[in-house]
Amino acid sequence: MNKRTISLSILVVFAMIALTACGGVSLSTNNPNTSAAPALPAPTQAAPAPVQQSAPSGASGDLLAAYQGTLENIYTTVSPSVVNIRVVEKVAASDTITSQIPGFPFFSMPQGGQQDQQQYQTALGSGFVWDTNGDIVTNNHVVSGADKIEVTFSDGTIVPATLVGADPDSDLAVIKVDVAASQLHPVQLADSSAVKVGQLAVAIGNPFGLEGTMTTGIISAVGRSLPADETSAQSYTIPDVIQTDTAINPGNSGGVLVDVQGQVLGVTSAIESPVRANSGVGFAIPSTIVNNVVPALIKDGKYVHAWLGISGTSLVPELATAMNLDAGQRGALVGEVMPNSPAEQAGLQGSNKQVTIEGQNTTVGGDVITAIDKQPVNEMDDLIAYLAHSTVDQKVTLTILRNGKQETVDATLAARPSAEERASTNSQSGTRGIKLGAIGITMDDAIAKEMNLPNGTQGVLVEQVQSGSLADTAGLRGGDKSITINGQQITVGGDIITAVNGQSIGSFQELKAALAQLPSGQELSLTILRNGTEIQITLQPGQ
Repeated sequence: MNKRTISLSILVVFAMIALTACGGVSLSTNNPNTSAAPALPAPTQAAPAPVQQSAPSGASGDLLAAYQGTLENIYTTVSPSVVNIRVVEKVAASDTITSQIPGFPFFSMPQGGQQDQQQYQTALGSGFVWDTNGDIVTNNHVVSGADKIEVTFSDGTIVPATLVGADPDSDLAVIKVDVAASQLHPVQLADSSAVKVGQLAVAIGNPFGLEGTMTTGIISAVGRSLPADETSAQSYTIPDVIQTDTAINPGNSGGVLVDVQGQVLGVTSAIESPVRANSGVGFAIPSTIVNNVVPALIKDGKYVHAWLGISGTSLVPELATAMNLDAGQRGALVGEVMPNSPAEQAGLQGSNKQVTIEGQNTTVGGDVITAIDKQPVNEMDDLIAYLAHSTVDQKVTLTILRNGKQETVDATLAARPSAEERASTNSQSGTRGIKLGAIGITMDDAIAKEMNLPNGTQGVLVEQVQSGSLADTAGLRGGDKSITINGQQITVGGDIITAVNGQSIGSFQELKAALAQLPSGQELSLTILRNGTEIQITLQPGQ
């Protein structure tokens, strides 16, 4: 992910991201799941080699046996804590189902005939036992919008579940089951702040609905950022995300990433992949965030984030030069100050000068935050991470550069507005970025062939239209036929968006960029291909 473009408040437009050895320290909490983890059984030296004829001998054989035994013990210890989650959601008759986001739930086709006015989509994800009270943790995107939730334990027991609480801004949710405490095996949490690149990592979940699957790899990077909810017109960023090459696929969402002691480093949530399946770049929400959010969800059904109220980007040499600053100056450039926010009350100033950098229009001139409570801010992610561990009503001191001169500004953090409050503010303030409410994919010749269209047909194929969304209201149509192309499940037959307000669209990224530049309440026109015929559709975001 390009760190130059990540902000505290991201204007997001079309769909969710397409994708998706120091571990033994437990976090302190009153929940039994974070008590000191019992030591795993010692790896057996007598573990059989996979192929006896070629089994290594001596020290290398002992190491291999020890490693294999450790993995077996991790699975034996952790797998009873991991569950399979099945959700059913009512969808409009025009909606279609697709495994659209790698690392997100694995979808099946709607139940019911094509003529039915009411259809249902089924999705599979993962989760893990938090305590002996029946609380189970998963991703928000796994259970969001579900009309029915079912949990399958490792022993095959299937029980219904209810939603306890959800937090889209951290992509975490808690559901609850009613089973005997003896059947519940809470996980142990590791301290994700101590995780190191290169240490071994193990994921357990339900990829493609294959229950209890374990995969292994390493920690590839730490301190990544992940957009929390790109289906909203204004989103936030999850900081300190763990990157791993451990195989994560659709259906793994909500499962666990653990260390060699079987303690949870993070919740597997998303992947980056051009083929909607594991490409070696997976992401897990860190246990430090999980440990903050989950208890609040259990207690109150929601989590209240501390809020400063700015959007912006990391200051890079090109931006610094455009602001007559030293090219080596670093910090978080304030792009926009939200109305009635702590930032506005503190007098922070947003950017107001348009410049062109590498052919792209951008806005500069705002305050540059270089420290918060004397902690250096070298990029926007540093500020986001600090705020993620702050509390409502906490007073912070910001060190800023304003017109090249250093100043300090005091601010009192407030509660982050709800999604409904943000939408209302966006409409009133003219915030840029339009949520279309549909899921799509860039056209290519293979897709065009399946739809009997000429080679070279460009645009974005609409696979699914979210019920009640702007796209649904305007009559945009999703597909009606699920096919597999190069191992990728795609739903074809829907509208193909070829232009926005007359601007040609050749790819999914171009569509996102075009919608991101529009004021949130502005009327727009889409040029689409429907059954091979070009038509115009007008959308009214403000209505």
